[in-house]
Amino acid sequence: MGLTICYKILKDHLVEGKLEKGNPISIRIDQTLTQDATGTMAYLEFESMNIDRVRNELAVSYVDHNTVQVGFENFDDHEYLRTVAARKGVVFSRAGNGICHQVQLERFALPGKTLIGSDSHTPTQGGLGEVAIGAGGLDVALAMAGIPFSIICPRVIGIKLTGHLRCGVSAKDVILRVLERFGVKGNVNSVFEYFGSAVKDLSVPERATICNMGAECGVTFSIFPSDERTREFLRAQGREDGFVAIEADPDAEYDEIFEIDLSELEPLIALPHSPGNISRVSELEGMGVNQVLIGSCTNSSYLDLKKVARILEGKTVAPTVSLGIAPGSREVFEMISQDGSLTTFIKAGARILESACGFCIGNHQSPGTDSVSLRTNNRNFEGRSGTKSAKVYLVSPETAALSAIKGVITSPLGRVNLSDIELPERYYVNDDMLIFPPSDSSAVEIKRGPNIGEPPKSSPMEDHLEGPCTIKLGDKITTDHIMPAGARLKYRSNIPAYSSYVFEGVDPTFSKRASELRDSGKAVFIVAGSSYGQGSSREHAAICPKYLGLKAVIAKSIERIHQANLCNFGILPLLFENEDDYEKIGEGDELVIEGVISSIEKGRFVLHDKSRGEDINLILFASEEQKKMLIKGGRLNLLKD
Repeated sequence: MGLTICYKILKDHLVEGKLEKGNPISIRIDQTLTQDATGTMAYLEFESMNIDRVRNELAVSYVDHNTVQVGFENFDDHEYLRTVAARKGVVFSRAGNGICHQVQLERFALPGKTLIGSDSHTPTQGGLGEVAIGAGGLDVALAMAGIPFSIICPRVIGIKLTGHLRCGVSAKDVILRVLERFGVKGNVNSVFEYFGSAVKDLSVPERATICNMGAECGVTFSIFPSDERTREFLRAQGREDGFVAIEADPDAEYDEIFEIDLSELEPLIALPHSPGNISRVSELEGMGVNQVLIGSCTNSSYLDLKKVARILEGKTVAPTVSLGIAPGSREVFEMISQDGSLTTFIKAGARILESACGFCIGNHQSPGTDSVSLRTNNRNFEGRSGTKSAKVYLVSPETAALSAIKGVITSPLGRVNLSDIELPERYYVNDDMLIFPPSDSSAVEIKRGPNIGEPPKSSPMEDHLEGPCTIKLGDKITTDHIMPAGARLKYRSNIPAYSSYVFEGVDPTFSKRASELRDSGKAVFIVAGSSYGQGSSREHAAICPKYLGLKAVIAKSIERIHQANLCNFGILPLLFENEDDYEKIGEGDELVIEGVISSIEKGRFVLHDKSRGEDINLILFASEEQKKMLIKGGRLNLLKD
């Protein structure tokens, strides 16, 4: 039997384990990336390993999240990141150079390579035929140290694309259709691999959009073939020497195949408050719009913005709409300034935003009370925009631009013809905002402001855990729910300060109650429903609750990256053997687990609810290696042995 693209690349990088679905494997990592919201902790963790320089092929540190520098904390973090990058052999992308996934695609991603990044949208690079995986900062730090990355060998879902996109339908609508089919939960340890006759019609930026939002389905990564369209993109970026052709063997078999006839696809929209809540744009036509934001790592490429400029040309934004446009990189910014698109945006009344994550993470451009915001980014979780009562809808750039002019949601199907817009033969390339590390970095001084802390220390797991169900949560609790972004991002390098905001938008009393339990010697337990920890890769959603005394998360299901982060920091990820038992536990119930160490080794637990006199069977969601971490109190403790 032939191999899929996924298995070809995994085979070339396999270090340990058998390449069979469901088996734990370890792979060699060629490239790593971090961004400033997760990078400070990742480099603090790397420093704690006492290694002089990174040992993988390429490590890049981006500044693209905390660029609204209110207070000293963000700037201090960036100075730490700049100097630690120079000291440790990391390429540093300065604030203003662009969003990590857009710049990585333009300047560094290569077909056939492996990449892990401390951002959940790292799979964007699958658009170039790279195995790119989102991970916690500690996993990235370990990869920079040359330590293989462990995953479960995935099942491969083939997404077959046929037909041709109609006028007004885009790559964003393709991935929204995939989200409609697969949803945002239940896809752990799976991969999306795209194939079919229509693949050749999709450019690399379009493929990258599709791979980017595969993260919302919870798959490990998404990937496209490396073909002539890939070569075309790399040639235009002056990087054709990195091209290799990669496609699935003719007799490759997929675990499942989902076919999309692009000729039948229409513009789609994700309704509040989930990327998987999909409807047709035509069903919402006429709904009033207050804000339109175009950009983010999903739809901020030169191709996207050229299409937006065509729609806005000679028009003015509706008086009821605030329109913001954020180019994805300095390269894109320069190109739209040279071809006149930037002038078109300004004449249309758009507000030109920084090449950064900005509005996607709620760092600025928060919508008004109860308002409707159309956005081209990838997530619309409740409150993520910075306004809890706002209704955020996810759409394509075409839908966004047309709706901004009309003032109401408007389908672009048949209304816009952008088929003549093509990628340039040559991109504007200027790497002046990338700082490459010196060959001899021994004299570089690492700058640490007062907000820079240390990785939290952890003790080995106790054999007896007792404490209350400190909070009981429902389904689809995201890492945004656990650790808010926006204005709180500046505390990411200061764990004691950031921990005071755990579950701030869910239960503002949680942090105080948990810290009091910790100080009294009691364990903190979290009980949750399905898909706990979906969304961002932020390891702070494990670190900060751990700092407050969290010992175990008990849930119906836990998402892949968050499960890894829990294990990395010595928190038990426990699943109900019988999901109906979730109903048997109430918030405040006194919970007890005896014989914790032997239970970890067996992978099975009995939870005793003292308040109700119930015994509940639990399953430990952890690999053999992760069991060792849990006993030691976390992965850093395990490495020190």
